[in-house]
Amino acid sequence: MYNPLHIFRVKKEERWLMLFVFLFLVGLHTMLIYKYFGIFSPLKKFYWPLFIHNFHVSGFDPITYSIVSDWTAGYNVYRHPLLAFFMYPPYLLNQGLMMLTGKNCALFVVAAMQLFWGFYSMLFFYRIVREIVGTSRKVATILTVFFLSFAYVMLSCVVPDHFVISMTLLLIALYISGRRMKSGNPFTIWQTVLYFILTAGVSLNNGLKVFLANLFVNKLRFFRPANLLLGVILPAALIWGFSRWEYRVFVWPTETARHEVNAKRKAEKKKKELEQKRLEEQKDSMLLAQGDTATLFARQSARAVDAHKKAEAKKKRGPKQGAPIAKGEFMRWTDITSSRFDAIVENLLGESIQLHQDYLLGDVMRSRPMVVRYKCPMPYVVEVFIALLFIIGIWVGRRNKFMWLVLSFFGMDVALHVGLGFGINEVYIMSAHWIYAIPICIAYLFREQDSSCENDNKWQQKARRVLPVAIAVIAAYLLIYNTISIGSYLL
Repeated sequence: MYNPLHIFRVKKEERWLMLFVFLFLVGLHTMLIYKYFGIFSPLKKFYWPLFIHNFHVSGFDPITYSIVSDWTAGYNVYRHPLLAFFMYPPYLLNQGLMMLTGKNCALFVVAAMQLFWGFYSMLFFYRIVREIVGTSRKVATILTVFFLSFAYVMLSCVVPDHFVISMTLLLIALYISGRRMKSGNPFTIWQTVLYFILTAGVSLNNGLKVFLANLFVNKLRFFRPANLLLGVILPAALIWGFSRWEYRVFVWPTETARHEVNAKRKAEKKKKELEQKRLEEQKDSMLLAQGDTATLFARQSARAVDAHKKAEAKKKRGPKQGAPIAKGEFMRWTDITSSRFDAIVENLLGESIQLHQDYLLGDVMRSRPMVVRYKCPMPYVVEVFIALLFIIGIWVGRRNKFMWLVLSFFGMDVALHVGLGFGINEVYIMSAHWIYAIPICIAYLFREQDSSCENDNKWQQKARRVLPVAIAVIAAYLLIYNTISIGSYLL
């Protein structure tokens, strides 16, 4: 009997690579735990403000720490409908560890989960380029390390957010889709529903990619009424209906109470500001009546200087995001005014792959500007080199259907982030959803069946020998550069 969990077994040829991946990720997790253990390990009555106010790594949210410590439907239920329920078993485990140790072990429980997902994302990426694309073992190893060296791939594997889970599920979906394309076996309805629930349950928009996989694998069978109704429309309707129910039952009561508390705090703050302003005006009037114009002038000058400093700081930082298309639950995150060129150069293909030293791992919602530029030309040279390899890889593999499936995943995110501007101010945060497309497309330059092609001239053959070395050098550079940058921030 076939065991579906068999695909999680590490094969003999994968062991040394995966040992390196495991040890590398353990090192990153160790640094993160070292930074936050003293703050997050004591037991508390309320965990949400503890994590939200103290965890700062780029724009990642530590919601998972809070949910594993004290379970609530804390994620946005429309974007992550089942994620809180997936975190219920880790929450129960943490509760048991709390009773045994007297410490909140959320850091360790979440680290174990993220280590699992990060490990298998690298494993399935290796299998995609090795088995589906068809590269040599050496090239597949180099490209896997190259993929791991990307800044926000590293971070996604470590921080307490959902992105590494999405990345792993998407890579598994691509791997299984590639195998079915090769064998000619279509997806069954129940398989599509299962993959959709798992993927969309973590991040709703990524669930749509499962339908794309079904379309590419099943071809015209995708449009059969039974598949459309039972495999596409029904699960989509069910998960949306579940999101609405989840919001009413778990979120609405808490949200209403929180709005009331926030409204009360804002009213109290405004009252204090008005009282402070009244006292300042009263004191100014007293000084004026006493004829002490020197003190009055000094006070007014100090206030003007302070206001100017705040205005300059705000101007230097720039806006948090551009103007949205509309104001609503989803559309308020869109952006139609920010520069797409800057977003692509500095964020999409920049920060996602190699960190900027200015505002290192800063949060754009706090103090980081939307656009940060590198201090020297070297990062731009690396970026152009990777972009060129990506484009050439697409051209070389343009007749391969699997590559177009990968690009359809990539294109959906580009349309969402660059087209609509959804989260374009921190698009690098979402790298795990799409960045695997870059090294997978580059892998088409090194397909073994193409390396002995009689039509290849000597320059093409030489390029196939030299380019892996160049990519290995870039991978080593990025691995060292990003690891040192992350380490300097955490330690």
